[in-house]
Amino acid sequence: MRSNMSEVVRTDRMRMMLAAAATSALLACVTVTGCSSKNYVRAQTAPLIQQTNELDAKTAADHRNILDTDDRAQRGIANAQNAANTADQHALAAGQSADAAGKNAQEAYNRVDSLSGVVANLDNYKSLADTSVTFGFDKAVLTAADKKQLDSLADQLASTQHYILQVTGGTDSVGDAEYNYRLSQRRADAVVTYLSAKYNVPPHKFYLVGIGKDVQVASDKTAAGRAKNRRVEIQLLSNMTGS
Repeated sequence: MRSNMSEVVRTDRMRMMLAAAATSALLACVTVTGCSSKNYVRAQTAPLIQQTNELDAKTAADHRNILDTDDRAQRGIANAQNAANTADQHALAAGQSADAAGKNAQEAYNRVDSLSGVVANLDNYKSLADTSVTFGFDKAVLTAADKKQLDSLADQLASTQHYILQVTGGTDSVGDAEYNYRLSQRRADAVVTYLSAKYNVPPHKFYLVGIGKDVQVASDKTAAGRAKNRRVEIQLLSNMTGS
């Protein structure tokens, strides 16, 4: 666009120079030679007028090209912005849908303090398998070793009827009690999310218990003991009567 503007400026200058040249020719004819023939004047000025007209036409064309280029550039910018806005909206909608799905799934899990009084005919349930996974300090992320242990437990689900999974999250005694309750829930959620996503375990099969630091399986006086308490215990129970 800048080069087009420069061309317009050069064209205007050329037109002015041609006009000046035509005027000079006429003055020279009148003052120097005294000529007054109309044919002579036309012969002298016609080429200059023709060039001036051509320059005017070129200037008009350049001006139209500048306007057209600017219009296309503005439309391109507007289209690009609209496309970006649409992509952002789609990404936002997808994120909201995923968040809603995750929230709905978590709300479908059974969150309880214990199975007693919650599960009907609990005495008819028999423990078929159990395992536990541990977490780093203040962490709620499963490691590859954790997932391998959960895979071993999940291998039994396909052949087990009328089962439930009790998932109990715990922490060490470091930190605030309320914070540790929430941390134990996040650890239990990590286990449930993995099993439900990979093995299509229905949400209602899970019973999540977050006990924080209330129940310790080892002494918190040593680093090894604290590491054992930062765990989630998973127990596979089956109602043998089928009720």
